Amino acid sequence: MRRSLTKIEILRKKEDINRIFSKGRRYNLDGMRLISLSNNLSYDRFIVIPAKKYGNSVARNKIRRQAKEIFRNWEKRHSDINGGQSDGLDIILVVYPGRVSGFSLLESDFHSLLDRIIRK
Repeated sequence: MRRSLTKIEILRKKEDINRIFSKGRRYNLDGMRLISLSNNLSYDRFIVIPAKKYGNSVARNKIRRQAKEIFRNWEKRHSDINGGQSDGLDIILVVYPGRVSGFSLLESDFHSLLDRIIRK
């Protein structure tokens, strides 16, 4: 059983990230912003970007790990519903200090943003 995102599912290239920031659709909630753009691939790609003011490195890495796990579980559930097919989205989650305080709150807020993408 897969326990983390694979290498191809993680956005790494600066030009890809800049393209998503400039052309992507934005969805906002208190403490986070989700930006998505179709990638014409058969899989989704994801990255978490905590704001510079988001705590120390331990807090930033913790929020990254938690968000990646939530995305991985959502992606699995979403692909099961769609018969293994993915929409092929590039997704950036920008997390700001403030409202996001616990895993369950992060999970519910993040799921509501991800579900908004699917509904478009």
